[in-house]
Amino acid sequence: MNGPRRSILTAGGALHVRTAAPWRVALGVLIVAGGLLTLGVDLWAMLGQRAPLAQQAALAGLIAAGATALGTLPVWLSQTTSERTRDAMMGFGAGVMLAASAFSLVVPALAAAGQQGLGPWPAGLLVGSAILVGALCLVLLDRWLPHEHFIKGPEGTQGALSQRLKRVWLFVFAVALHNMPEGLAIGVAWGGGDAAAASALGTGIAIQDVPEGLVIAVALRGAGYGRVMSAGIGALSGLVEPVAAVAAALVVGWSLILLPWGLAFAAGAMLYVISHEVIPESHRQGHERLATAGLMVGFVVMMLLDTALAA
Repeated sequence: MNGPRRSILTAGGALHVRTAAPWRVALGVLIVAGGLLTLGVDLWAMLGQRAPLAQQAALAGLIAAGATALGTLPVWLSQTTSERTRDAMMGFGAGVMLAASAFSLVVPALAAAGQQGLGPWPAGLLVGSAILVGALCLVLLDRWLPHEHFIKGPEGTQGALSQRLKRVWLFVFAVALHNMPEGLAIGVAWGGGDAAAASALGTGIAIQDVPEGLVIAVALRGAGYGRVMSAGIGALSGLVEPVAAVAAALVVGWSLILLPWGLAFAAGAMLYVISHEVIPESHRQGHERLATAGLMVGFVVMMLLDTALAA
């Protein structure tokens, strides 16, 4: 039996969105969460035996995913937030990511390249090249993977695949593209073996993931999806971070020669997301000053975290 139809008024008229019954969505979320939990326990035990640094990266990624889930709590409780608040939150997240790119990724990448015997120019060229490669990979994924932003609309290859997919999955793909660089950054930081710096980076990303989870859930709610589905998908959206973190930690842990490349690659991917996704989305509703203020505060918060925790 199909779920109820929800009508949304748009500029072009009434848009009808068919939503599943809440109990079905809740049951589906519980089944997926249970399966992921079982798989996670097995992978955790395996990582503890073979790659302890990857296990730490997985833990940091799971904490970030938990912070994303925490941010969806107001939607679970049927509370709403204003567009001004959401834009300020997005600006805050952009500031945290921007400071993390600079202080937790690019600067350590230059230092790691120098420790490998490279001079200032070769180290700068290596790190700069890796930043561009990281951004290019996100550009290609952004163009190839069909996805839809909550405000900007559809992007990527809009072919037969995107026509067959439900709209909610296009939103999920967009969120995955957004969260992947954060997971890569966490994994590379832990793979490098500097626990203090990795902890500072993980803490900053977790802090900005709280408002990020709320923004995702609220946006899905505004797109016509039910409270349970919106909050459930928002909570699960952060799970790409521990997956990306483990993959990055395993690659960097395999050879420390890759550390400066990995740090700079993650920085490039994150910078692309900040410039192409987060900042434009936070400015589209006309709250540029508030979003910029949030960015400044987020940048300072992450800078202080990196200075204090990594000291």
